[in-house]
Order: sequence, then structure tokens, then C-alpha cells
Amino acid sequence: MSTTQTAATTGFSYTLRRTLDAPAAAVWQAWTSPDSYARWAHAVPGSVEMDVRAGGKWRATMLTPDGGSFPLTGCYLEVAENRRLVTGMDVPGRPEPAAMSLELTEREGNRTEIVLRQTCETAEERDMAEQGSTMLLDGLGAFLAGERDS
Repeated sequence: MSTTQTAATTGFSYTLRRTLDAPAAAVWQAWTSPDSYARWAHAVPGSVEMDVRAGGKWRATMLTPDGGSFPLTGCYLEVAENRRLVTGMDVPGRPEPAAMSLELTEREGNRTEIVLRQTCETAEERDMAEQGSTMLLDGLGAFLAGERDS
């Protein structure tokens, strides 16, 4: 697996960039297929539901490293297949979902650059979200490398 990552953090926003050895369509499929997503994102099998269209809903129950679990829900704010996905995550006490954007750009050699961005309300929220997003990208990279090698 060939991955490179750079992170830029400003204010309460972060940007993660990573390049994976997989075409954009494979990255998109892994991110938007409930079964695939559950495998690499550490979700409880069978808990992931996705209606991948603008206004569609999603839900998943995530597993924590210590064996716990927690439910997440949200919606899709923008969908451009194989190019851009903006998801909103429901946050208790907030009227609007927390938005995270994922942009995919095809690169030479059947590779894809992922740019993941999110703006948060506090530094603590940003740091936790960035850590979680980094873990997601790690899992995605390992999943795609395993798919390619199998």
C-alpha cells in the first residue's frame, strides 16, 4: 500500500490529504457500500444503512478500541459519484449537522488522492474529529490494499 498523508489544521478546521493505490471508483464504492464501510470503518456488522443521495440518511454503530460501541446518524448533504461526498453527522444539542467533505481526485498510476475537510466548533472537537478521520483513512487504506491483493 502506498499512502502519503499531510494534515493542515487552522482554527477549528482540519484538512487531511492521502493518496491511495486504488482508482476513485473503488474508493467511492468502499465509502458508500454499507458492507464494505462496516468492514474498514470498524462498524458493527449489519448496523450500517446508507441512502447515498443528497438528502438521504445514514446510520452506523461504531466500535471503539476498548470494545464499546456508539451509534451515529446523519445525512448526505452533497453527492457527486466518484468525486465528492459531503456528509452531515447529527450532534446532540445542535440544530445543524456537523459537515465533513470528502473529495476524490484520480492520479496517475490508478491512484486516488483523498482530501477530507471538516470545521468544528471547538479545538477539542476538531482534535477528536481529526483523530477519528485519520483512523478512518487508515482503515480505508488497509481495506483497499487487501482488496487489491486478494
